Amino acid sequence: MTAAAAPATPHPWPTLDGARAYIGILGVLLGALLSTLGSRVTTFGLTDLRGGLHAGFDEGAWITTAYGVGQMVVGVACPYLGIVFGARRVLFAGIGLFFMASLLAPLSPNLTAYLAMQFLSGLGAGTFIPLTIRFIVLNLPARLTLYGLAAYAMNSEFSQNIGAALEGWYAENWSIAWLNWQYCLVLPLMFLCVWIGVPREPLNTDLLKQHDWPGVAYAAVGFGLLYAGLDQGNRLDWTGNGLVVGLLVAGGLVTALFAIRELIISRRPFLNLRLMLRGNLFLLMLLLAGFRFIILSTAYIIPVYLQVVQNFRELQVGPVLLFIALPQFALILPLGWLLARVDGRWVLAIGALLIAIACLQATNLTSQWATLDFLPSQALQAVGQCLALTALVVLVVRNITPADAISIGALLQAARLFGGEIGVAFMQTFVRMREQLHSNLLGLHIDPLAGATADRLVRSQAVLSAHGVDPVSGATRLLANAVAQQASVLAYIDGFAAAAAGAFACIALAAWLRPPPAKA
Repeated sequence: MTAAAAPATPHPWPTLDGARAYIGILGVLLGALLSTLGSRVTTFGLTDLRGGLHAGFDEGAWITTAYGVGQMVVGVACPYLGIVFGARRVLFAGIGLFFMASLLAPLSPNLTAYLAMQFLSGLGAGTFIPLTIRFIVLNLPARLTLYGLAAYAMNSEFSQNIGAALEGWYAENWSIAWLNWQYCLVLPLMFLCVWIGVPREPLNTDLLKQHDWPGVAYAAVGFGLLYAGLDQGNRLDWTGNGLVVGLLVAGGLVTALFAIRELIISRRPFLNLRLMLRGNLFLLMLLLAGFRFIILSTAYIIPVYLQVVQNFRELQVGPVLLFIALPQFALILPLGWLLARVDGRWVLAIGALLIAIACLQATNLTSQWATLDFLPSQALQAVGQCLALTALVVLVVRNITPADAISIGALLQAARLFGGEIGVAFMQTFVRMREQLHSNLLGLHIDPLAGATADRLVRSQAVLSAHGVDPVSGATRLLANAVAQQASVLAYIDGFAAAAAGAFACIALAAWLRPPPAKA
């Protein structure tokens, strides 16, 4: 008697036929682009936003924090929500919330209302990235998966580096309100792609009864508080401010409670932290945070240098960052082909090495550098980032099983956001402290009675007298400005050197990676 065939295991995500899958891929990639762009454009346009909202420097600094906290809060729970309600419903909710918040934000009557819209925008946009990799892996043919992952990695980096150009163009030609309204132009296209290409899934409401809701709450609150503390730390002088200390301590305690609950107390943890002890995953998460640290560090230094030293506006800053963004699309197909034939660990290490070399090239910075002077180093860094990040995403996918997808999605989002935020916070503080040090050291070597200094002051006084300006005080200010400029340049050089050190640290971590399981 022939045994009955075992029933086929249902696919966790129904496979789509024909072009619908590719339309869905386009939709989730658009979401990943908009999610990252939301924080970068607002960063570059922060001065104009503060002016439009009649907000001071301290009050306006919370604009970017509100968006990031919203992303962090929802990103932790989003992969699980995608299993319970279906990715289609979660994406629709995120699109709707992001669209309404972006539409209403420029109409806010005050800063409080705008901050609320920023937080809601972060909640909406935070649903996009955690679901993107899972959709690509489960819906693209196996032979095309590497190309889809390469497109995801390139898409994320592209959006980070076009923010300055967009903000400058809006400020010069349209209105600063388009920092928010631009999403309202793209979100309908994303909605259409998701409607056509993302499959309908049944509701798994039974999972809600078993879900570890206290664990979700601990993670959302703890991660959100830590993110806010990191984002405000440099402005408020870290341990010298009670608010920052309170945010970091409270966030650390709540996060510790979350870890204890997930590892010891909960029988059904929503986030399986034990995965971090399996295989390469812990090192891969460290590498993701490390690369985000390096990338956002250098993305911070160059615009600040051009604005502080060269007095450039965002429209003039944008082209140098486009040197990183534009070449990446040409590398998608070659990278997919390469990763299908070469061990991803080698590709990752070579990418990190190229980033380190690019950062070392940038340490030749002088006060005369302008946009085109950054082209050689930034072109090399663009290639390095493409290699490293794409290989990293591929290695993560090859080191997990479908059952791990929920936890890995949440961990990836947390590592991505925390890595970038730590990078920016570190570089802001590091550059500020190094600038203070160099300014002090340069000042010690300026003798007002020395011949060269006296000659410089005399020449400056002669020029200022011809223009009706107080020659003595004016010449002194010019000398002080020259010292401050050189101190800033030296601090930015130190910043590039620190980023290079981070890249070499990533190479060392990559050397510890073990081969991924044979069955990808």
